[in-house]
Amino acid sequence: MDRFDAMSVFLKVVETGSLSAASRQLRATLPTVSRKVGELERHLGVQLLIRTSRRIELTDAGRGYAVAARRILDQVQEAEQTAVGEYREPRGELTITAPSLFGELHVLPVASAFLAAHPKINLRLRLTDKVVNIVEEHVHVAVRIGELADSALIARRVGATRSITCASPEYLRALGEPSMPEDIIERDGVTFSGFIPATWLYSRGDIQIVAEPRARVAVNSPAAAVVAAKAGLGITRVLDYQIAAELRAGTLTPLLEAFELPPLPIHLVFPEQERLPLKVRAFLDWVAPRLQARLAAAGIGNSPASADLPPR
Repeated sequence: MDRFDAMSVFLKVVETGSLSAASRQLRATLPTVSRKVGELERHLGVQLLIRTSRRIELTDAGRGYAVAARRILDQVQEAEQTAVGEYREPRGELTITAPSLFGELHVLPVASAFLAAHPKINLRLRLTDKVVNIVEEHVHVAVRIGELADSALIARRVGATRSITCASPEYLRALGEPSMPEDIIERDGVTFSGFIPATWLYSRGDIQIVAEPRARVAVNSPAAAVVAAKAGLGITRVLDYQIAAELRAGTLTPLLEAFELPPLPIHLVFPEQERLPLKVRAFLDWVAPRLQARLAAAGIGNSPASADLPPR
C-alpha cells in the first residue's frame, strides 16, 4: 500500500463528503477509492469513516488522523516545492479563486499578462460565487468582495465596488424614477443572491433604511438580473463592476445614488506562511497594482457625484 496515496484519497473523501464525490474528483473508480480507504483502515487497525447511504462521517480516530495526515502531506509538498525550486524562482502550479463575473472581467486579463511574464507558472483559476476555504482547499490567493471577517488570512486591498440600484430607461419612462428608497416598495423588482446583502439597505444620514421592491423576477446570477432589468422587468440592485458596460451604454440608469451605502472593499487574501512561495509573491506583486489601476481606470467603486438628499 502506498501510504501517501492512501492518505490523499482519504483526505479527498473527507473534503468532498462522500466516496463517490471523491472518485469523481480523483478520476478514479468508486471501488478503487473504497479499497484504498479500506486498506488504510486495516493498516491502522481502526475505523476512520462511518459509511451511510448518503454520506460519510468521521470517527474520533478519523478526525485525529485527518489532521495529522494533512500536516504530513503539507510537509511533503513543501519539501517537493523546495526541491524543484519554487522558493528559488517563480514556478509551479498557482491556484487562484475569484467571484465568477469579476474573475472573467478583471482577474483573467491581468493574470494572462502575468503568465506571459512568468512562463514557468501554470495557473488554475477557480471562478465561483461561493466563499472558498482557501486553507482547506489549497488555494494560494483569493479575491474577496466585502468586509473581511477576522481570520489568519493576510489581505491586500485593491479597490472597492458600489452597490447600485438601477432600472432600464424604458421602465423609468413608463413608471417614473423613484426619488427616495420608500418609492420602490410598490415597484416590480429583479432579485438575486450574491455579494451584496439579501436585504436592500439604504442610508439617510446615520439611519439605515430597508426598502425592497416586489420580487417579480428572482434569479440566481447577477448576469441574469442585468438581462431582466434591461428588458424592463423591474428594478434590480447589483455591483457597479457587473453593469459597467450597461451604465456606459445607457441601457441601465442608476437610481437613489444619494442613499447608497459605502462601497464594498475588494481584497486579495492569502494564508499567512512563514515562507511564501515565490510564485505567490510574484503574483501578488504583479497583480495587486495592475488590478487596482484597472479598477480605478474603469471607475469601479467611485462615489457618485454628490447630491443633496431629498426632503424626508
